[in-house]
Amino acid sequence: MEEAKRRSEEQSVEDRGLLHTWRGYSYSVTPERLPLPRPVLQVALGAHHGLLLLEGGQVYSFGALPWRQTQVPEHNPVLETALSGQCVLSVATGSHHCGAVTEDGGVHMWGDNTAGQCGLTGLTTVPNPTPLALLDSVPPQRVPVLELSCGERHTLALSSQREVWSWGATGSPVSRPHKMEQLAGRYVLQIACGGTHSLALVRCLGLSNVNRPPVDKCGQCHQLLYTMTDKEDHVIISDNHYCPLRGDHSQEPGSSESAPSLQTPPSDPVPPSTGGSDTTAPPTISKAEHLANREGLDPQSQGENGAAPGAVKTSQYPDKQEVSDYLRRLSNHSEPHGRKGLHTLLASSAGGSSINSLVVSCASAVGERVASTYESLSLRRMVNMYLPTGLSRTGGSDSPLEQDSGQAKKSCSTGDIQDEAGGPGRRLSLPGLLSQGRYAVHLLSSSYGSLLSPRLLKKAGRPKTQVLALTPVGGACETQESLPSLHTEVWSWGQGQHGQLGHGEQQDRSKPQCIKSLTNKEVVRIAAGAQHSVALTAQCQVYSWGSNTSGQLGHMEQPSTIPRLAKLSEGIRVWDISAGDSHTLLLADGDCIQPILYYSGQQVSEGPEESLETQERERARPYTQQPVLLPFCMNLGYVSSVCAGGQRCAAVSDQKVMGYTASLHELASSERKYHCKLCTVKTQVIRPLLEQESVSSVLGQEAFALLQSLAGRFSVLCHLSGQHAASLSSNLRHRQDVSALLFPDHTELFVDCYQEYCSILGNFQVIGGFQTLTKPATDIFGKSPELLQRLTECSEESPTTTDLLVALFYLPTLHLQEYSRLLLKLATCFEENSVEYQRLHESGSRCEAANLQVKRKRKEAEYTLHFWKSFPGKMTDSLRKPHRRLVCESSNRALSLQNAGRFSVNWFILFSDALVHAQGVAPHKNPFSTHHVFPLATLWVEPITEDNSGIYGLKVITPEESFTLLATSPAEKAKWLRSINQAVEQALCGGGQDSSLTSSGSGSWEPPVSRTATYMFYKEGRLKEATYEGRWVAGKLHGRGVLKWPDGRIYSGEFSNGLEEGYGEYIAPNKTLHKNDLYQGYWKDGKMHGLGTYRYANGEVYEGSFQNGMRHGQGMLRTGKLNTSSPSVFIGQWVNDKKTGYGVFDDITKGEKYMGQWQEHQRQGTGVVVTQFGLYYEGAFKDNKMMGMGVLVSEDDTTFEGEFSDDWTLNGKGVLTMTNGDYLEASFHGEWGTGIKVAGSYYKPHLFDMDKDKTASMKLGRLCVCAEDKWQAVFQECWTELGCSGPGQGDTTKAWDNITEALTSSQQQVKDSPQTLSRSQSRTLESLESIPQHQGPTTMERYQAIHQYLIKACETPLHPLGRLLETLVAVYRMTYVGVGANRRLLRQAVNEIKSYLSRIFTIVRFLFPDLPEEGGQIPEPSSKTTENEEGSSQGLLESPKPVRVVSSSGLLLPVLLPRLYPPLFTLYALDKEKEDDVYWECVLRLNKQADLALLAFLGVQQKFWPVVTPDSTMAPGQRTQVLSTTKDTCFASAVETLQQISTTFTPSDKLQLIQLTFEEITQEVQALLQQDFLWSMDELFPVFLYVVLRARIRNLGSEVSLIEDLMDPCVQHGEHGIMFTTLKACYYQIQHEKIT
Repeated sequence: MEEAKRRSEEQSVEDRGLLHTWRGYSYSVTPERLPLPRPVLQVALGAHHGLLLLEGGQVYSFGALPWRQTQVPEHNPVLETALSGQCVLSVATGSHHCGAVTEDGGVHMWGDNTAGQCGLTGLTTVPNPTPLALLDSVPPQRVPVLELSCGERHTLALSSQREVWSWGATGSPVSRPHKMEQLAGRYVLQIACGGTHSLALVRCLGLSNVNRPPVDKCGQCHQLLYTMTDKEDHVIISDNHYCPLRGDHSQEPGSSESAPSLQTPPSDPVPPSTGGSDTTAPPTISKAEHLANREGLDPQSQGENGAAPGAVKTSQYPDKQEVSDYLRRLSNHSEPHGRKGLHTLLASSAGGSSINSLVVSCASAVGERVASTYESLSLRRMVNMYLPTGLSRTGGSDSPLEQDSGQAKKSCSTGDIQDEAGGPGRRLSLPGLLSQGRYAVHLLSSSYGSLLSPRLLKKAGRPKTQVLALTPVGGACETQESLPSLHTEVWSWGQGQHGQLGHGEQQDRSKPQCIKSLTNKEVVRIAAGAQHSVALTAQCQVYSWGSNTSGQLGHMEQPSTIPRLAKLSEGIRVWDISAGDSHTLLLADGDCIQPILYYSGQQVSEGPEESLETQERERARPYTQQPVLLPFCMNLGYVSSVCAGGQRCAAVSDQKVMGYTASLHELASSERKYHCKLCTVKTQVIRPLLEQESVSSVLGQEAFALLQSLAGRFSVLCHLSGQHAASLSSNLRHRQDVSALLFPDHTELFVDCYQEYCSILGNFQVIGGFQTLTKPATDIFGKSPELLQRLTECSEESPTTTDLLVALFYLPTLHLQEYSRLLLKLATCFEENSVEYQRLHESGSRCEAANLQVKRKRKEAEYTLHFWKSFPGKMTDSLRKPHRRLVCESSNRALSLQNAGRFSVNWFILFSDALVHAQGVAPHKNPFSTHHVFPLATLWVEPITEDNSGIYGLKVITPEESFTLLATSPAEKAKWLRSINQAVEQALCGGGQDSSLTSSGSGSWEPPVSRTATYMFYKEGRLKEATYEGRWVAGKLHGRGVLKWPDGRIYSGEFSNGLEEGYGEYIAPNKTLHKNDLYQGYWKDGKMHGLGTYRYANGEVYEGSFQNGMRHGQGMLRTGKLNTSSPSVFIGQWVNDKKTGYGVFDDITKGEKYMGQWQEHQRQGTGVVVTQFGLYYEGAFKDNKMMGMGVLVSEDDTTFEGEFSDDWTLNGKGVLTMTNGDYLEASFHGEWGTGIKVAGSYYKPHLFDMDKDKTASMKLGRLCVCAEDKWQAVFQECWTELGCSGPGQGDTTKAWDNITEALTSSQQQVKDSPQTLSRSQSRTLESLESIPQHQGPTTMERYQAIHQYLIKACETPLHPLGRLLETLVAVYRMTYVGVGANRRLLRQAVNEIKSYLSRIFTIVRFLFPDLPEEGGQIPEPSSKTTENEEGSSQGLLESPKPVRVVSSSGLLLPVLLPRLYPPLFTLYALDKEKEDDVYWECVLRLNKQADLALLAFLGVQQKFWPVVTPDSTMAPGQRTQVLSTTKDTCFASAVETLQQISTTFTPSDKLQLIQLTFEEITQEVQALLQQDFLWSMDELFPVFLYVVLRARIRNLGSEVSLIEDLMDPCVQHGEHGIMFTTLKACYYQIQHEKIT
């Protein structure tokens, strides 16, 4: 078994990489096979020697090797031992030197070095391979190399950065490698060295560079690149611009960038990023063509009708027909290489062209101008210019003007219309005839219309043809970097005396220049001979130029200074090229899979050529007039690459016919043939159709747009196949590695392109596009279109043009099956469990599945087209849509409508996107008078349960109506149910279905009841003509969606059961103001309901509650213009869209704030008004005016109490009290602040009545709204959210369910909104998901859990309690900030907070029923002793009992007060301003004294005076002595503790700090006395007074008042209460302290 395996491996090695060499093309030539130990990977040939790269990286030399120190036989390959240990990847040879590239990118050179071609200085000969480093200057580092190419006396290298390096005699000898800066920044794909010239294949620049406008000035010197001179009957265009800054003929900036509008011809204005092989150019006249025409010869016809002068005609070879027949016979044999005795074949052109008749027809059409310019223009080019593309084409080239593309230099600009031999002064007179040429005028006028002669433009009377793109738009295929680029340019430089540079001249070029005629030819490979150049395109065409002395160009031009097509028989597809000294070798596909070889050049003698006589004889030998087939090629097996050098030829082949190699060749050959077929279809069929002027009018706008899209997708497929073919050819030439195959990695890209093309093709077919296209096609191709029949390979006798067009456009879809077959065949060459097999099999299976899907789509399109042909009535125009496919219809009366009229006729047609119900009355000629279309995306069907009644029904539900369909049998019912459900499912999937619409399988299809779809309402009602896009459930709007009305209204949000419900956004245009109203909030039953924000077009903004579409509940309305910084604001209660209940109105324009009752937008009831000038009013309001009893207080405390009749208007009896206590009892009439009429008595109170001001201040608050009546709507909304009709009226369990639901919906809303929650907010929400559970009496642990829950709940507005708190904070700040910061509002502000606490506590006790009521007690754990007990065990008071008293302030004030503290403390500061000023003055004066002096002044006993105190500047534990001058050191820790009282918010926190201050004092005194100590008040008060003074608390009076008002009642009589009383006494003592 092992022996068999070993023999198999040896056999496979013997069959691979075989090298064959020969010279010439004679039928007697027999290739010589060189015996080598390993398969050959690459061969390179020099003038008299060659290099071989073998598998494993070994390099062998053979031939004449004069540089070697030891001579070896010429015919025996010798191993280059100097490269042992190096893994060589590629080799290259020049005339007399060699090079190799290693795996790490290193370069080794050896051989002749007289011109520095080996890059090594100081040596004329390098005997052995020597490393050569390419060093980049900035920074100096070695440059890795990918590829080498060697010429006669110079060398090129392509670096891994795709930059070109050069050394040797490239002009002046350069011995060290240097980078070619002219190609820097460009992506070079390949390099090639000729004898004295060089070529580079460069990828075109991308979109960003090509999309620029045409450049008409030099980028260096800013002079015009093109000049135009208007003569009598012609225009002279010259690009004779010499840039002194560049030192060469200037081109566009970037050297190769051409004006995009000039790059492509009028027949095919290609989008910038996508070149195509099919782009053509206006004709360019060269000198050779001009002379040929003068002699009556077409340059093209010279090669066809006979040899050029001096050529030797060899008649021993058969003609073209015999070659074709021979190749056809070869393809019929399974082993064509086995045939022996083949005779030599030489294909020659046959038949002349009917030039004269065409000239006559052209001349008669355009008059004598044509005849006069006959000598100046190539007649063949004129034919191509004026005749339809399809008629002027007889060959296999790619474009309308490309039949003569060998002569027509592809021009990027008008400046390239040049005289070939013109030298530096390149210029050409354009004859007047061009002004009537469609293509030329279009090109000139579109690009340089501003420069053209007006006379020239007037002559362009011929109508313009339609200009359409036939290339992949956007370069979609080029985005795949791994696919080879087809958008290439060829650049050349060096000596050009033989025209080998291809620029239309015979000048030398020291710098690279783009060969413009090869731009957009999709060149994929280049080769350079001694004095000629060759380029291979993706369409397997060969362009050649340069010296043609030996026929090496493959055509008969001598010399050719511009690239011309080599003459090859039709059907020959070249995929590898190589050039020698005077010959060219081509590797091509014929009619069979096995490659064939073509030779172009001179016959070479088989013996050694040494003497001059031999060379002279060689020059006289015959040579080929066009490439000839080498007869022995079929014996070589599968040739993978060819090489030509000197006078030799070489080929590397594989003899193994079956298996991997054969499959790989078959795949590559198939792809090349397919690509060429697509290119032919594109240029010979699709472009002429699109250019036909009548096509757009005949097809109509819709069909013509589809045809354009179809052509674009066809071009994408063509481009993609070209890339794939180039990749496969490259793989064959190099590794033949299955892992390098691109198709398996890009299968989805290929499949997607084919499916998209097929989809557009089906759409075009369905609307009858091919039937309509028949007439324009007949006009172009004639009634018997042989071209179409040949391209489709149709075997029918007389097929219709329509059928041929359909078959032609469906041609690409057939290739998917070919992909599948070849990939699966390739996979069988590997083990089933191998990675290669899996990769290839998966790709092949994907193509097979795509092929089935494409076939099904075609079947659906044909089925639908047949239906439309037989469809009755005029409904076709409205129902026939490109994307619509027929599924089934009820013409066989298998389906009827339940409860239909007796004479009504109903017809149901199920399409891929809609169910159509056509109805009418019978009998009638056209019974179907009306029809309705039900989109499938919004259609639901349910089977009606069958009973014994024999009714087989289906209920159909649509958004606006429902009806029942009756089937004739259970089978028919099942069929329609399955078909409708299946069609609905596929419509919802967007048409990307994987199973046939017309399948009759028994699979169960049930589309989802809930789905996303778009629908337009048509029936009368609220939603008429509105469009909805969103979620549906069983015909109802349900879930998220967007509803748009034709008048501009838009709702976006949640729906339920067909109506707006949940959170949504609503936009309503205001036509008067030309702006939009915007509502964002909650909805219910189609109306605004719940919290929301409404922004009106006039600038007003309402935030609050809605009910039944109206403002109802608590809300805030901001009015005023949008550009005002402080609009007027109302916040309060609304009822049925009107202000009713308690509310606060801040009128910025008047500077007033009203706080009171409202009714229907008017102030009604009791209320308070404060102004920015300090006025305060409380009393009755009626009809929005102060009317009735009221109290008015001015800033200076002047008070009036009495009757009011209008705002600030006194009218009736009242009492006016002065600041000094005097008062006036009288009748008052007049407005406050103006003159007031008074009639009454003035009183001067006695001394014992001086407390009148106190009684007056006590009266404030009697005529205002009590705290419990304020903000009832706010609390009612919270109760409603909890599911209660009123305070405490509901179920606790339901309340918790509502809280959970509110949190969940709010979280979902936040997720859907663009705003995101912070991490802390997310954690808070997660913690609120768990409800504190407890049974039995409340414990301290339970109390703390409730307390923590409340803190978290109030942190987020998503919780009902958090939202309540947020609203209360907003209304409180709204009330008491700004104008509301009036000291007379302090009592109301404090009472309002207390009211909040009691009402929130009611809600908390409802949620936690086991919580004790206000004042209830919770026992502390018996084993736990608090820190308070330990800390105060030595204090002056007893410790409290171990119980916790439950109170609203203790539980809720820590949550509420910090948010309300700023406005509240501001009111305290305003109220206590006078007392605090007196207190502060005393503090400042007393603090000027030293510590001991102040202690003495305050009467502190000396035993409490600290002798030493801790010093923060000294080491810990060390103390400093208190001196008479010491200040701010005694009791410093207690002072610092008391100072923190201003940083706390709640009374409990402030009391805690007071207690800590007492403890700090006690500890310091105990340390001083060094014994336990109990205070007495007489001893404690002076010490504490000292600490208060040193603490310097600015607003101590405000702090004391706040604590007194809001402290927990349960601590008033405890330890904290006594300590607070001490602080309060200190405050009053400091105010009245006498300082002497």
